[in-house]
Amino acid sequence: MAKADRNSALEREIEETRERLSGTIDQLVYRANPKTIASRQAAAVKAVYVDPQTGQPNTANIGKTAGGILVTVVLFVALRKLAKRS
Repeated sequence: MAKADRNSALEREIEETRERLSGTIDQLVYRANPKTIASRQAAAVKAVYVDPQTGQPNTANIGKTAGGILVTVVLFVALRKLAKRS
């Protein structure tokens, strides 16, 4: 009878391990899905530009980004003009 109990306990343990592994694999498949990754990244970007509590635009971060883009464009235009002179 002891051998049957050990086999039964071993079978239960194997089944529990299968269930845990199945759940882990499902989580990995979900997390690695390109749509999931894209939505997670979109939410991260949105969190930078929109206040999560109020839903209002975060003008400080929007201004910083717009300023950075403007400086980059002006720099490229200036460098092109300098390059044409040479």
